[in-house]
Amino acid sequence: MTNEPVGVLIIGAGASGGAFAWSIADLGTSVLCLEQGPWMHQRDYPTNFMDWETRASGPFAPNPNVRRLAQDYPVNDSESPIQPLMFNAVGGSTILWAAHFPRFTPGDFRVRTEDGVADDWPISYETLEPFYTPNDRMMGVSGLAGDPAYPYHEPPLPPLPLGATGNVVARGFERLGWHWWPSDSAIISQEYGGRAPCINLGACGSGCTQGAKASTDITYWPLAERKGVQLRTNCRVKEITVSENGLADGVLYYDADGVLQEQKAEVVVLACNGIGTPRLLLNSRSERFPDGLANSSGLVGKNLMFHPYALIRGIFEENLNSRRGPTGCTFWSHEFYKTDRSRGFVRGYSYEGSRGGGPGMSAVWGMATGRIPWGEGHHEAYARVNGHVAGMVAITEDLPDEANTVTLDPVLTDANGIPAPKVTYTLSENSRRQLAHAVDRGTEALKAAGAVDVQADPLMRTAGWHLMGTARMGTDPARSVVNEWGRAHDVKNLFIIDGSIFVTSAGVNPTSTIQALALYIADSIKKNVGELFA
Repeated sequence: MTNEPVGVLIIGAGASGGAFAWSIADLGTSVLCLEQGPWMHQRDYPTNFMDWETRASGPFAPNPNVRRLAQDYPVNDSESPIQPLMFNAVGGSTILWAAHFPRFTPGDFRVRTEDGVADDWPISYETLEPFYTPNDRMMGVSGLAGDPAYPYHEPPLPPLPLGATGNVVARGFERLGWHWWPSDSAIISQEYGGRAPCINLGACGSGCTQGAKASTDITYWPLAERKGVQLRTNCRVKEITVSENGLADGVLYYDADGVLQEQKAEVVVLACNGIGTPRLLLNSRSERFPDGLANSSGLVGKNLMFHPYALIRGIFEENLNSRRGPTGCTFWSHEFYKTDRSRGFVRGYSYEGSRGGGPGMSAVWGMATGRIPWGEGHHEAYARVNGHVAGMVAITEDLPDEANTVTLDPVLTDANGIPAPKVTYTLSENSRRQLAHAVDRGTEALKAAGAVDVQADPLMRTAGWHLMGTARMGTDPARSVVNEWGRAHDVKNLFIIDGSIFVTSAGVNPTSTIQALALYIADSIKKNVGELFA
């Protein structure tokens, strides 16, 4: 390992870092990515072992405070009803995600114009459309063209089968006359790019042993490395350093042995997610930037957005074999997506069809909700639950609020002594009303589908996968952290490419849009490279 200066330094090898690295390699300069986690191996994923459900709740749990692996950092979430979830490795959180892959809709970029709340993005759907499409090809997206909720686009692969669970819930939507459509899923339905198709193992959330689920360690990174991009693992970045002229000139990081190293670069790119990115910026204090790097607006770490989730599940008489198939990829619905003020809230939510859990999790869920008793009748009740559950999650749009923050904890640190992030978040009244509406309508749909029993979790605590808004994009340096192509207003050669630059959150999963933004920013850098230091 050498620390020779590089042209472009990327911090983070997840969804955005992998896509950006593949694209920026065409610039013709040296590119290095530092990732604080390791390479993953499919042989180590839980479904290779008999105790796969236990492993999925321990070393492969999505919450770093539960995993506590060497590459993790703790998150103080004591002042948040939603727990932030993430994974540190090459591939980042795409290792454990469900791979539900919707795009934002055109209206999601102009919330202020359409509904008079939050702010419009400085870019549009049309800006990102040329990058959504190649990203679909790179990731390997299965879906069905023609969804009326979106501008026309054609996924490169046929849709995944709905399965019995998807079909039965869709039946309820049909009976109510509600919109639904097979999901765009970053899971391949047939052999693609040397990857084998999905075999319906049903354990997407703990790593795909088959390799059918797209994670950037098996999609973008092999191709980026062939282009000459260097990837250095087990490197925990402490701070971004700044030269006398106010430009970012590299980073200080701890290597795998805990030795502090320095890496110089001409351009620095942050891809650390909506919590990791503000944490690093706030920790990069200097005489020139006493409040943290790129923070003249005071907005670094503010406007944190999650997607508050509700879970609605039905138990059906027929055995649906409901753990079979991709966990969160059957169908989606935009029936309640756009603002209708008669519902008592602005903006809206999408539904995402979900399947049942494995045998162990079915037992845990059944006993936790009182549907499976201890003692007499236990086995009979278990048989009525296991394989018989189908439902949906509601993904509600979270509006930005400067009081929802990521700050540096004054006491808690990671293993190298770097201050840990503290999350302070309050669920808004608008979100509460969305969640209540989603539970009521979801219950109605499941009953229409024939469910004999419906149970709802009106706010899932362990659902903080989507981390957005803490270094927002905009044209006004006083009201944003980066400009319309991801460049920090305060530091000409510093770019941010992850979900922290989101202006609003929409009501769908963000990864497709995060990656499209990363490709768009890489393209913008290549087009403007002669003016980066002007």
